[in-house]
Amino acid sequence: MTENDDPGTDVDILIQRLDPELPVPAYAHPGDAGLDLRAAEPVTLPPGGRATVPTGIAIALPRGYAAFVHPRSGLAAKHGVTTLNAPGTVDAGYRGEIKVILVNTDTETEARLERGDRIAQLVIQQVASAGFVEVEHLPGSDRGDGGFGSTGGYAIAEGAR
Repeated sequence: MTENDDPGTDVDILIQRLDPELPVPAYAHPGDAGLDLRAAEPVTLPPGGRATVPTGIAIALPRGYAAFVHPRSGLAAKHGVTTLNAPGTVDAGYRGEIKVILVNTDTETEARLERGDRIAQLVIQQVASAGFVEVEHLPGSDRGDGGFGSTGGYAIAEGAR
């Protein structure tokens, strides 16, 4: 084990700090799924505006893994700021800086984020490599071809149809 190894980790990820003044992404609490990503520069999002924000890090994921950039619920709930293209996918072969596309969903108030603010979460997951096998017909299932909303779970007010 190296000095940075945590006995609770499942995989070692190589990281390059492109901005050495920012901390390495970390879990806020033991057992959390997402590591906090931080803004490498300040950004002001006008109402409805969006920006691509650098995080100051690049990673090398092992084959069979991918990283997914998820929104932070606190930013969305308190400030209306969330991520576009969510979750954003970082493939194992990508070696560039991780950037986060943020959008301000508030239609009246601008959102200001400072350098070092936590802007998103990075979830590391093991992924399968799939191969497609073409067939004439797919096997049946209980759901069949029922698509959007086919399982219900919501009420529509009478007269709203």
